[in-house]
Amino acid sequence: MKEILSEFLGTALLLLLGNGVVAGVVLPKTKNHQSGWIVITMGWGFAVAIAAFVAGTAGPAHLNPALSIALAVKGDLAWGRALTFIVAQFSGAILGQILVYLMFKPHYDVEEDAGNILGTFSTGPAIKNPVSNLLSEILGTFVLVLTIIAIGSYDMQPGLGTLAVSVLIIGVGLSLGGTTGYAINPARDLGPRILHQLLPIKAKGSGDWSYAWIPVFGPILGGLIAVLVWSLLNT
Repeated sequence: MKEILSEFLGTALLLLLGNGVVAGVVLPKTKNHQSGWIVITMGWGFAVAIAAFVAGTAGPAHLNPALSIALAVKGDLAWGRALTFIVAQFSGAILGQILVYLMFKPHYDVEEDAGNILGTFSTGPAIKNPVSNLLSEILGTFVLVLTIIAIGSYDMQPGLGTLAVSVLIIGVGLSLGGTTGYAINPARDLGPRILHQLLPIKAKGSGDWSYAWIPVFGPILGGLIAVLVWSLLNT
């Protein structure tokens, strides 16, 4: 139960801080309005570190269904635990996004661009091209999961691996995130997208559901490919 709660709380913190920085940059009349992509990628990197440090006290701090599924396929995680983690991750993502919405509600009320509003909930492509967009999410998550597995193979001081993953998230965002906004996490994208559909936000527009499958299946495929490559390297 502690592991499940840690995944729930950790993912809630991840979304609160991660989409919090997006909301601050994108929505009007904030102190950090239009501060740019570097601020967003750095904010997400710090969000991962903070969430993982908190969740890691009681569990593995996956915070990402793609990682949990990959580790279950690899044999490092029982499928029963993986499924409970995934439920906790989706639930935590929704809670974190609710907190972002409540905090930034006055700024949502004056935002007139539906794309900006959706961008503070979920990711979207700079240029919509399903094949290219899917490849972007596959590659980003491949690098993420492969590197996390590799980091786990080193004998590091407690906490150093968490900081390394934070740097990894920043690196993926800077190098590979500009095409789709680098969801690389199904819970991070789908949970808030569902919430966007339900909340009574003025001028919110559609949830772009025709795109929504890409940041779900792309990360899962990327994680599975990472496990396959790791097994080829270490057999």
